[in-house]
Amino acid sequence: MPIQLPDGVSVIVPVYNSSGTLDPLSDRIYQVLSPLGEPFELLLVEDGSMDSSWEIVEKITAQKEWVRGIRLMRNYGQHNALLCGIRQAQFDKIVTMDDDLQNPPEEIPKLLESIRSGFDVVYGTPEKQRHGLWRGLASSITKMALQGAMGAETARSVSAFRALRTQVREAFEDFRGPFPSIDVLLTWGTRRFTAIKVRHEPRQVGKSNYTFYKLIAHAMNMVTGFSTLPLQVTGVVGFVFAAFGFLVLAFVLIRYLQYGATVAGFPFLASIVSIFSGTQLFALGVIGEYLARIHFRMMERPAYVVRCHVGRKS
Repeated sequence: MPIQLPDGVSVIVPVYNSSGTLDPLSDRIYQVLSPLGEPFELLLVEDGSMDSSWEIVEKITAQKEWVRGIRLMRNYGQHNALLCGIRQAQFDKIVTMDDDLQNPPEEIPKLLESIRSGFDVVYGTPEKQRHGLWRGLASSITKMALQGAMGAETARSVSAFRALRTQVREAFEDFRGPFPSIDVLLTWGTRRFTAIKVRHEPRQVGKSNYTFYKLIAHAMNMVTGFSTLPLQVTGVVGFVFAAFGFLVLAFVLIRYLQYGATVAGFPFLASIVSIFSGTQLFALGVIGEYLARIHFRMMERPAYVVRCHVGRKS
């Protein structure tokens, strides 16, 4: 029997180098959630920050009993920190958001309204993105990769600002891999997704911790960790080049039978060999990536390790 959680809202925020935004973030969340008339909590999951973020988390939890802090042993990544927070949530609804205030807390009631209308996961899609060229390009590539992994059109509307029923976490309760993707894990529990438009405000403090390289690496983690799409693409590529090889062989044989001479030229032979060698190396690289993930999974490398907790459960 699934555990019945009390009505309420758990807001989960991964914290990384965000000492300048945590105080206003917690204040705005309180102003938004307190009029709703149901219990709520804020979980700040500190993910190995290099600034004074943890000291700020300790100060906030000492002042506000509805705030809890979780400190991880080192920097594991946003999705690992989210997984930790989702597993610690104690109310029946969860809201996840970034720590930079680009996701306005004032938009949280819109997400919760969609949850109450029957959806299990609701994404807050920005009305207007505030990212630069490279960040926007990397985000688009990530969403295309996520669509292949999720098998859902909603993947193109995903964002870090989401609401979900806490019950969905039961689908990935036993997940132990080191490379989680929260959006893919959510598909293990439900297909009742939707997305709504929300405001997306300019960054007021600091700069994004997501680089183009990190987003591309995240896209690769999603595709190779939760999908067989690369292997299927490799199979198609292999078939296409095998067919091309047979066509080249047929051309050589026909030319020999008609003219009594083979196709002349070292460049022709070298280009054929290069094409097929490159294809083989590509296939080996894809297979190697899957083997590496099997290796890490067999090592049972944890997604995160908690150093300490502050604050108390209600």
